[in-house]
Amino acid sequence: MFKVYITDHLAPPAELESRELAGLARVECLLARGEHELKGRVDDADALIVFHEISVPADVIAGLRHCRVIVRGGVGYDNVDLKAAAARGILVCNVPDYGVDEVADHAILLTLACNRGLARTERTLRRTLQPWDFHSVEPVPRLAGATMGIVGLGRIGAATALRAKAMRMRVIAYDPYLRPGLDKSFGVPLVSLDTLLAESDVVSLHTPLTDETRHIINAQTLAKMKPTALLINTARGATVDINALAAALREGRLAGAGIDVLPQEPPAASDPLIQLWQQEDPVINLVITPHTAFYSDAGSVEMRTKAAQEVARVLRGEAPKNCVNRG
Repeated sequence: MFKVYITDHLAPPAELESRELAGLARVECLLARGEHELKGRVDDADALIVFHEISVPADVIAGLRHCRVIVRGGVGYDNVDLKAAAARGILVCNVPDYGVDEVADHAILLTLACNRGLARTERTLRRTLQPWDFHSVEPVPRLAGATMGIVGLGRIGAATALRAKAMRMRVIAYDPYLRPGLDKSFGVPLVSLDTLLAESDVVSLHTPLTDETRHIINAQTLAKMKPTALLINTARGATVDINALAAALREGRLAGAGIDVLPQEPPAASDPLIQLWQQEDPVINLVITPHTAFYSDAGSVEMRTKAAQEVARVLRGEAPKNCVNRG
């Protein structure tokens, strides 16, 4: 029997994964809180399933004696050292096609919450009950006719774009890697990043985390956005320089932000963006959710099932469906 370790996130018993791998592998949940907790515990693994709460760096991979595959139970795979795995002949796979609806819905949720000043108004009225009228929410720009700029027109970016179009928003996108013609299929014109930042009333991020996209939103790019614009991030935390974002919000150079992902999770109480979010007065138009955009009951089952099925394929000697570190 093969050995499969689920490194983080999931508490035992892993009934779903055990069912998918029945007769093929034994499954153990480690509930590790840091990569240091993996050393010496996963060396005999034939496969790892990794979620988003932990990293698998080169020194952990170096200890894997006969691991065949590391499956990221999710879309983003920047928490696994792809080169180190490839050097050891270990496939790294992800689950790119789950949670599309959930994340797109959440991006629209954050857009609406920030546009309507929901959190700011609710927190203020909870304390003061005044003013109990439309003055408590103004200004509220109309979303119909406003421009949403999608950075990354992949599965989730496209789903978000279609939802925004249904709300009668004008949608544009920046994606230098999109296959030609897909933008026409979605009815979403492609523009340069500078044009998107300058024209958008809402900028929504839907990119993987790469060297190119790390801090793609920074002090310089924030300065190119309208002071009335909103920033939405349901992608990867490190795509945004959160210190620069905190400064822009504090100084009124950005109208609001909806953030589901942060570079460090859980965040430190000393982070400037967290301090800004927690301050009582003045209340900033900032909504933060704890990396929950991906989640629904059905979405979680789909993600876990597909991750386990990918492990099973590799352990049976079959080709994986979603390998990300093989040319």
